[in-house]
Amino acid sequence: MRGVHVPPVLVIGATGRVGRAVVAQLLGAGVPVRALTRRPDAAGLPAAVEVVAGDLTVPDSLDAGLQGVGAVFLLWTAPPGTVPAVVERLALHAQRVVFLSSPHRTPHPFFQQPNPMAALHADIERLIATAGLASTIIRPGIFASNALHWWAAPIRDGDVVRWPYGAAETAPIDERDIAAVVARALNGDGHAGGDYVLTGPESLSQAEQVNIIGAVIGRPIRFEELSPEEFRRETAGRWPGPVVDMLLTAWRATIGRPALVTSTVADVVGSPARTFRQWVADHASAFGDAQRVTESETRRDSS
Repeated sequence: MRGVHVPPVLVIGATGRVGRAVVAQLLGAGVPVRALTRRPDAAGLPAAVEVVAGDLTVPDSLDAGLQGVGAVFLLWTAPPGTVPAVVERLALHAQRVVFLSSPHRTPHPFFQQPNPMAALHADIERLIATAGLASTIIRPGIFASNALHWWAAPIRDGDVVRWPYGAAETAPIDERDIAAVVARALNGDGHAGGDYVLTGPESLSQAEQVNIIGAVIGRPIRFEELSPEEFRRETAGRWPGPVVDMLLTAWRATIGRPALVTSTVADVVGSPARTFRQWVADHASAFGDAQRVTESETRRDSS
């Protein structure tokens, strides 16, 4: 309505995978967006976004960004020491908070393994509840974009993915679907107190996911099974050891049973979550799709 002031939504973590998608969703809905980042000059966000400086490790630095906000999207990207002070500031300034957590309460073996990040999320949730903030907790499962970090380089460089637990099933979720639920919770009524577990629409083994990537980009990719010990050796020095241990334990725990699949995206947004194949099609260039195929054919023709 003309003349009605709509307070901005503060997006903390606006330059990450989910945060950028949340910003885009809110702008698309006509919601004023303020983005908190440590380096405003490097944020690379749309011109319509009010970018402010702030650092979760320096709670005082959040005060300016919190002035006059209606709601806050919180994605924790810092060490845990300043969590209590940050939550205290959110409670002083914001009407509600939407927190990106994890499915650590979900009774599926994939989500029930020891996990330092899950412990941090549980602590943040407890502090938010104690502060009396109206809140919505968003709990996405495994991100579809992990495929970029895990498999894009070997697929660009060859036709083999070497990976453990090929039979382990997950239900990868597109970050755009996470963002759509977050935006609805930030900009809609009826979501205070909501606790939403988000997954993609289908349970797929890791080997099946690699096969889907190959099918989408037009060339077969072979999945070569690694033992946990081989995977530890191949990731040594590049991946933090606790992360490797967490993933191996979670994948091993889910062998023999399908991944958890929820309908939450459709229930909240009104349209189904994107399939993994859809996500791959939208990111095919990252895996070296048509260009690599064309180059390969050119080499064969000239030989």
